[in-house]
Amino acid sequence: MLVLRRRAGESLFIGDDIEIEVLGITSQGAKIGIRAPRETVILRKELKVTQQQNEAAAQPLGKKDFERAIEKLREA
Repeated sequence: MLVLRRRAGESLFIGDDIEIEVLGITSQGAKIGIRAPRETVILRKELKVTQQQNEAAAQPLGKKDFERAIEKLREA
């Protein structure tokens, strides 16, 4: 992980076409702005994690997973 220190008004680039600018810093946290091509998907981490969990939950159960779930129900 690269760790950088930036002040309000300073920015950094990721590649040639993504710019991240620190707009302001308060006791609540940092406010950042992101300039990127429209086709670039930008998500907060908690939304990405939720998306991955939802996709995993939507996957159909395999035969072994189903049998394991039935076995756990029998044990309870």
